[in-house]
Amino acid sequence: MASIHNDVSLPAPAREVWDAVRDFGALHQRLVPGFVTACQLDGDARIVTFANGSVAREVLIDCDDARRRLVYAINSERLKHYSASAQVIAESETACRLVWIIDMLPNELAAYVQEQTKAAVIAMHKAFPPKGT
Repeated sequence: MASIHNDVSLPAPAREVWDAVRDFGALHQRLVPGFVTACQLDGDARIVTFANGSVAREVLIDCDDARRRLVYAINSERLKHYSASAQVIAESETACRLVWIIDMLPNELAAYVQEQTKAAVIAMHKAFPPKGT
């Protein structure tokens, strides 16, 4: 099983980044604007439209405010398994890390997903720029 790890340093307080992560239906507005162009809630899921035109249905598995950890899964014909977690960890009063881990099958799609996560990380940095910029 492929496992993709992203450890993203952000120049923002953990509470601000967590507030954006946990806002499950506002992914396109708060966490990764531009990378995700639309997000619509559908019960315990969100229908996500990416900038490249692909669409995914992401099911909310867990949202743990105490640990600042959100878990979601994708079930589709192309993916035999896809489970992801995003956890926000305070580094200081004004900085944090977002640890985003994706476990997936088939392995053949891992390179594509890895490239997509790179674009998502760029969008996160734009959503949380250093103060004063």
